[in-house]
Amino acid sequence: MTDPSAVADVRSPLSDGEWHRLHPLTPVLRGGLFLVVVIGIVIANLRDRVIGWLIPGFSDFEQYEGDPVDYVVSNNLIVVAGLVILAVLALLLGWFYVSWRFHTFRITGDDVEVRTGILFRTHRRAPLDRVQGVNLTRPMIARLLGAAKLEVVGAGLDANVKLEYLSTPNAEAVRADILRLASGRQLAQAQAAHESGALPRTRAAAAAVTAGLTGLIDGAEQPVEEPASVVHIPPGRLIASHLLSGATIGLLVLITIVIVGAVVGTPWVLFTIVPTIIGFGAYWFRSITRSLRYSIAPTSSGVRITFGLFTTITETLPPGRVHAFEIRQPVMWRGFGWWSIRVNRLSGRSATDTQSQQFAEVLPVGTQADVERVLRLFLPGISPEQWQELVTNGLLGPAAGDPYTTTPRRARWLRPLSWRRNGFLLTPDALLLRHGVFWRSLVILPLARLQSVRISQGPVDRALRVANLTGHTVLGQVSGTLGIVDRDDAYAVWQQVAKDAVAAAAGDRSHRWDAVEVGADAAAAGVAGVAGAAGVAGADAVDSGAGA
Repeated sequence: MTDPSAVADVRSPLSDGEWHRLHPLTPVLRGGLFLVVVIGIVIANLRDRVIGWLIPGFSDFEQYEGDPVDYVVSNNLIVVAGLVILAVLALLLGWFYVSWRFHTFRITGDDVEVRTGILFRTHRRAPLDRVQGVNLTRPMIARLLGAAKLEVVGAGLDANVKLEYLSTPNAEAVRADILRLASGRQLAQAQAAHESGALPRTRAAAAAVTAGLTGLIDGAEQPVEEPASVVHIPPGRLIASHLLSGATIGLLVLITIVIVGAVVGTPWVLFTIVPTIIGFGAYWFRSITRSLRYSIAPTSSGVRITFGLFTTITETLPPGRVHAFEIRQPVMWRGFGWWSIRVNRLSGRSATDTQSQQFAEVLPVGTQADVERVLRLFLPGISPEQWQELVTNGLLGPAAGDPYTTTPRRARWLRPLSWRRNGFLLTPDALLLRHGVFWRSLVILPLARLQSVRISQGPVDRALRVANLTGHTVLGQVSGTLGIVDRDDAYAVWQQVAKDAVAAAAGDRSHRWDAVEVGADAAAAGVAGVAGAAGVAGADAVDSGAGA
């Protein structure tokens, strides 16, 4: 991973508010897959001749009809075929070049903008105050050429703005600039200068707007030595965690069914084992290589996560952009004490997207100590006593004096094995949902980013006077639903969450995570501070309209 301290104070020339083009090799990197397909088709058509060259006498045993090369040679069309190939290559290269010329971007103090298209023009804009994160992807070929893809994650579906490709140093510097601008530093400095009386309101506002429009990103930060990864995952543990997963159990069950079917009287089903194992092997290989080289560390712009062996992805999650956490432990991990953490955040992708699932994992596998380190990066306000309570009753519990409200006795037959763990707990900052006896899970829903809360009942629930409680966040891999709890308890927490979430959202300043500290510095600096700079998370309780 690139040394963060070398990037912290960089001001990229690409962030000057003017329109710029992408890396000159962008046409090759973006059109490379198409060229590979074309080359593959050519090789497939030439396979007979290649085999004949490598294995003399092969043509005596196998003859393939309809070889395009034979047709071209026999009809004396070699020159024509060569000209056609050159024309196609020229058209492709010309199209790629023109596409690159028309693909421009600029970064101002307010937005990241991208213009694309030759015949049909597209202009996309990502407001900086809605940035959910910035991902830096280095595919294997791009890494060899010193290029990287930058993706600014927006707040809606398909709202991401991609800069593919930039040189790796420029991509690092541009990412730092975007996160710095999105942190609220400029607005805080201008506001602080006005409050200190250094500048009138109109001049302070003009200074902030001017700084944003011109893109003069100077800032007052000094180089900071950013810490290394707080978690180290040994490759052996990572490989074992993927093998000891639900997919392995499914494979074993499938193999057992196939063997039983063959013994009963259908031997041909044994032939399905080999492609099944190959498919699972490819899945495991892809999953393991995506998780290798994992690191996670705090930075001034948020939590920085890097993973991937062949294609390296580095994402930075600013504070306040994570809407839900889930700490979970499959039954096959319990003997090793391993856990994983996944989150819900706005990623600009659908919840079923494979990349969305990949980005949800902020800790693929780790010990209890690793879980604490990662969770403290996102929730630094957790005290030692609160963490011990999370472990004792949330992760490993229930223990004596369990504070969670669990399934009532009259409905335990609906949760015969997990009724002791099936419960919720409301704290001043979050709603905790605990469930699962074989696959343990603890869901943490920060109240400041809770979108709504709902209680629901089916006919059996009404008869047993129980209800289902759901805390709504942005779509993702973490489910905020807990079923079969006492109806009156669910209604009470529904009302309390509606009030607490509105209060938490009103006091939340995480969307401008750098504004408070910088504002204080700028107020002390007066005019110098200005010159240097130049979600709805309320609770809409079950459709009760109590939203923020």
